[in-house]
Amino acid sequence: MTARRRQLAVAEVLALPAMTTVPQAAAACGLSRETGYELARLGEFPIPVLRIGARSLRCRRVDLLAFLGLDDSDAARAASPAASSEHITAPASQQIGTRS
Repeated sequence: MTARRRQLAVAEVLALPAMTTVPQAAAACGLSRETGYELARLGEFPIPVLRIGARSLRCRRVDLLAFLGLDDSDAARAASPAASSEHITAPASQQIGTRS
């Protein structure tokens, strides 16, 4: 029985940690876990793979985002509220603790 591969959505890719696993990076590229490990073993994975310790393989999120044509600032925009939705309740002089 073969497992179906599930490609990660853009929001899921942007939420990945700075150092991600080969299976996560493979899923972001639309590859199966097995294909990801095979390409890493052959040195043909589409982004650089780093060996951490004796058995752990990791990829940098920044390399993955560049390969997919995404930008790290996309993640920052997704995580922060829009300027128009911010609500200021007190004057700036009161917010920073200065006296007027």
